[in-house]
Amino acid sequence: MALIKNLVVTGVVAAFAAAGGFAWWSKNPLPTPQQRVEFNVAPGSGVGAAAQQMVQAGVPMNQHLFVLLARLTGDASRIKAGSYELKPGTSPRRLLTQLVKGEFAQQSVTIIEGWTFKQMRAAIAGNTRLKHDTLKLSDAELMKQISTEYKDAEGLFFPDTYLFFNGTSELEIYKRAHQAMLTHLNQAWEKRNKALPYKSPYEALIMASIVEKETGQKSERTMIAGVFVNRLRTGMLLQTDPTVIYGMGERFEGQIRKKDLLTDTPYNTYTRSGLPPTPISLPGRQSLHAALEPADTPALYFVARGDGTSQFSDNLPDHNRAVNRYQRGIPSGIARGLGQ
Repeated sequence: MALIKNLVVTGVVAAFAAAGGFAWWSKNPLPTPQQRVEFNVAPGSGVGAAAQQMVQAGVPMNQHLFVLLARLTGDASRIKAGSYELKPGTSPRRLLTQLVKGEFAQQSVTIIEGWTFKQMRAAIAGNTRLKHDTLKLSDAELMKQISTEYKDAEGLFFPDTYLFFNGTSELEIYKRAHQAMLTHLNQAWEKRNKALPYKSPYEALIMASIVEKETGQKSERTMIAGVFVNRLRTGMLLQTDPTVIYGMGERFEGQIRKKDLLTDTPYNTYTRSGLPPTPISLPGRQSLHAALEPADTPALYFVARGDGTSQFSDNLPDHNRAVNRYQRGIPSGIARGLGQ
């Protein structure tokens, strides 16, 4: 009798110990490596198959204990198929919660301010996590699936980082970026100075794309926009190199020459007045703001100082002196005489 009693007591103790060990295992981080582990749960997988797929993908856990955990918590039939990632510090209980809630792994693609649409397409096409369903479409064909208002794609996509799940359609990213640009553009348009010489939000977008390419200095964008707005109002040529470069396309080899400035294209603002026919880049929020809320300045000219900033001038003699000083390296005293 005493032996039976001792065996019962030993069994109960062992059961409690096992339960305690199981509870400890379920709540403590798995021994994951420093980097995340990605895995997929196939559609139609039961909890046993899901656990097996996870272990085969590199999730360092006991799949039998994980199945037991799912059954004890009542979650065995609630696991969702999809792409996931195991991050360092994740416990089995937290991992099970991810599968039940469908907290799928998110990927990202980043579109940089100032990129052309061609560069954007290359970045999206090169992202291996996306479903490549637009590769065979021309820019015009792609725009037909995105917009009924615009035919030319340039400038109409907002530069940002876009999160997505594995296998998301490329077209979905384009649609999101296009809608984001329209939202930011329309919001800026509503706040604009009504005296600005733009006939439509699209013209403001063209200006913003020029400002985006003219400077990397955020603090100067409103001033540069102010110069171009003044030129539009007075009928002066914009004479901005980035538009010329854009119009050259594949002919541009890294350096703009005098003959390039004299060669007429629809984008050559040295030979044609007004704005170019389309944007020349994907402008960010600050360039949109600058185009629609430019600085109130009398400046009509600017020249790069060589340190990332610009020298602004109200008249041609002052501008010529600035060009001599900052572009040609002529000392300021001599430059003053040349500018008279």
